[in-house]
Amino acid sequence: MRGRHFLNPLLLSPLSYPRPPFARLATRGASRRAVAEQPATTRRVPLSEPDVGISRFASALPGFRGALKQRYSDFVVHEVALDGSLVRLTSFDLPDDECVDVKEGDVDEAQALESFRLLCGDADCEALMGFLERVSEGGDSDVSPIILSADADKAHRSEVHDFFKRNFGYLITDTIEHRDGIQRCIRVRLRPGPREQRDAGGRGRNRKGTGNLDWRDDMPFDSRRSTTWPHHLGKFLRFHLYKENKDTQEALGKIGNMLGLQPRSFGFAGTKDKRAVTTQQVTLFKMQASRLVTLNRKLVGIKVGDFSYVKEGLVLGQLMGNRFTITLRSVVVESEDVIKAAVDGLIKNGFINYYGLQRFGSGSVPTHLVGAALLKGEWRNAVRMILDPREGECDDINKVRERYREHGDVCMALQNFPRYLITERAILQHLKKYPGNFLQAIMAIPRTLRLMYVHSYQSYLWNHAASMRVEKYGISRVVEGDLVYKKKSPFEEGAIKIVDSEDLLKSQYTFEDVVVPLPGSETLFPGNEVAGIYHEMAEKDGINLSESVHGVKDFSITSMKGGYRRVIQRPIDFEWDLIPYTDERTPLVETDLDAIAKAKPLEPNELLSNGMSSCTSHDSRLEASLDASKTTDGASLVETKSVGSSDLLKLAVKLAFTLPASSYATMAIRELMKTSTSVAHQKTLNI
Repeated sequence: MRGRHFLNPLLLSPLSYPRPPFARLATRGASRRAVAEQPATTRRVPLSEPDVGISRFASALPGFRGALKQRYSDFVVHEVALDGSLVRLTSFDLPDDECVDVKEGDVDEAQALESFRLLCGDADCEALMGFLERVSEGGDSDVSPIILSADADKAHRSEVHDFFKRNFGYLITDTIEHRDGIQRCIRVRLRPGPREQRDAGGRGRNRKGTGNLDWRDDMPFDSRRSTTWPHHLGKFLRFHLYKENKDTQEALGKIGNMLGLQPRSFGFAGTKDKRAVTTQQVTLFKMQASRLVTLNRKLVGIKVGDFSYVKEGLVLGQLMGNRFTITLRSVVVESEDVIKAAVDGLIKNGFINYYGLQRFGSGSVPTHLVGAALLKGEWRNAVRMILDPREGECDDINKVRERYREHGDVCMALQNFPRYLITERAILQHLKKYPGNFLQAIMAIPRTLRLMYVHSYQSYLWNHAASMRVEKYGISRVVEGDLVYKKKSPFEEGAIKIVDSEDLLKSQYTFEDVVVPLPGSETLFPGNEVAGIYHEMAEKDGINLSESVHGVKDFSITSMKGGYRRVIQRPIDFEWDLIPYTDERTPLVETDLDAIAKAKPLEPNELLSNGMSSCTSHDSRLEASLDASKTTDGASLVETKSVGSSDLLKLAVKLAFTLPASSYATMAIRELMKTSTSVAHQKTLNI
């Protein structure tokens, strides 16, 4: 490596880097309203960095030209777990303690209920769960049947009947007439006869609740309705999820669809970039590794492995950070010294810790605009923006969006939207049953996803406030009224205080201690002019940060605690190198899958297809590229301009560094190159 730089790893500590309770993921008021109020037939223009407050740099050092994410494999991310370990995909083997105590024919009711929720929606699932509770309490004749929601789709009703035959043999279903005399409904009731004989499929229930006929008193009972589980295994399966060119929700949606689970069944610490190769930890409750490992032959762009059983599942925020390996291609620069100076400047000064453009959505409907609508109680408008056509999305999906916008055909949209569009499908499934109920349609979105919109608006305000702080006061000093993390004492750690004149006289704080708040009910605002930007921008958007106009807590800033975020962040354990190449198709970074294939060649049907990477001829192409870089006159590689024909020598810069959770690598790259990270701008560099 050309350079390797180490910074204090304690910067990753949750104590020294407090984070808001939400995970990741908010232009000025007048322009934003103009966007929101434009005719429905007008396609929005994708966001630029200034639109969301990204406008300043930490230093005036010159940058250089290079293409970011020219290939998705140029952006590799490995999660850093709470114990500091790097999460990599290294093996597809089953864990040593894999157990077959749970019989292959047994049904995990927790999984069956998740499948039923996906099939029939939340309301029917809650009704079924209540019915099963009453049955498990010992009632026989006194357990009344339940009637599922009206369903005019005969094929769907058949699917529901088949579901009960497969999963709940002690229940029987039939179709009855709805009270309106027109529609049909499915009735669910307990199979008559002695309880031990009710299960035609070989399963039964006992007085203890869920379980099998061979229930043993020494086996633990779990309230989440699962089959028996071996004592010696942790109740959660933890695995490493490797994905290429897919976002986390899409990948988990595909896995969940194969397992009959909803995405909410998965636990994970944070979402990862879509246009990238990423590896992260995921957990599932009482799931056998053998069920997941068989999916590797069917999954495209996704692999799962490194299985283990643990006691607790993952929740958002349970990570130390992320390790990035990023390749900048088609680099044009006068000399290597320019790159070295830019790297040294990034290490010394850090970068403004902006929320990157990914926080505000990859499409032309920014998530912070949806967040503003939710804060104002504009439920219908929020639903419209989520379902509207999007710039940059594939044509097939946009055609469905266009047709829905023109005709409002919910069934058509549900039939044609792919399952990984979790948010859109959740909304449409609710609207199908309850037309016009837009608030409840939004509430049908999984909670972590629906909270993203309000968090995005908070991030939007934070970015603008950080820019104002840097523009007005610079980054070389702390000023009166700044918010800082209070110096640690035996009694206080990580507390926030407003800097006063006495603090300045003592020179007790540096700019690294300065934070800017994400607005909420428990956050302080700075004691200087920076505070005004929050209220000014919110008022222009028709939002009051001090009170809510509705009673829905999930979409009320006054019901959210808020948080604080450092203005400046430095990359940790920074490395960089120059790589010459001639072929744009040459992979310049080894992925986890490459490493596995190199160590143990995979069978043909185990190799990933349809755009997935493999190490085939990786080394030979790279060696050829390096050989081509050797010149007889010792000329500097970086002086070779890289445009035009593929046989011309080109230059790439490879970077590797670690950032705390919720910091954006794209913002570090922006500081390094002094150029925009927007997709529109990067496309001009890839031509």
